[in-house]
Amino acid sequence: MTLQGKTAIVTGSNSGIGLGIARSFAAGGLNVVLNSYSDTEEDHALAADLAKEHGVEVRYIQADLSSGEAARGLVESAGRCDILVNNAGIQHVAPVENFPAGKWDAIIAINLSSAFHTTAAALPMMRAAGWGRVINIASAHGLRASPYKSAYVAAKHGIVGMTKVVALETAEEPITANAICPGYVLTPLVESQIPDTMKEYGMDRDTAIREVLLKRQPSKEFATTDQLGGTALFLCSDHAAQITGTTISVDGGWTAV
Repeated sequence: MTLQGKTAIVTGSNSGIGLGIARSFAAGGLNVVLNSYSDTEEDHALAADLAKEHGVEVRYIQADLSSGEAARGLVESAGRCDILVNNAGIQHVAPVENFPAGKWDAIIAINLSSAFHTTAAALPMMRAAGWGRVINIASAHGLRASPYKSAYVAAKHGIVGMTKVVALETAEEPITANAICPGYVLTPLVESQIPDTMKEYGMDRDTAIREVLLKRQPSKEFATTDQLGGTALFLCSDHAAQITGTTISVDGGWTAV
């Protein structure tokens, strides 16, 4: 079955992993809805450039996914959702006893609750179309824990659990739900952290990457946004029609340990 003409909504997709997935989808012939909390000329120009490059329809729809109403409104504004990629997320690091309650609430709202709201809004559209894919971008932290990341780890574990529930509720339909669990990915945000890491530890670039940033990633290589885009595109293919309710790790062996 061709994916051409189908519409994918990718949350948090004006940079990083989300943009990498959106690029792979557009290259695969999908129409794409980009999203983030901002609403700038650059956001809309990004959509226009992607549409021109691949000859598909690409729109940018602003939505603050900390609001459940706005998350549902994103899907409703798109008007169609054959593929939903819940990627939006934020992070904060602190010990549990010092973790700001507001940061906890924001991380749970954006990283977990928004995916519930978008999925609830998208499933009726998928059922009406007779086909659908829900792809949740979890994390290696959806399968493992790290100190000082209580909200993020809780949210990502929750995403994995919700993925399984959606898969069971749609198991007899041509709809699948899966979670991709990346390890460390070379995004612009991570790239910007490398010089500070080098300075802090007095290391050259390669050593700082291997010994600090990728300490827990056995391959000692970053995953790339292209690799994640390819994984997401595979999950949309007929080859993945019986893959549902599971996690796919793209983490260089992190969760094999």
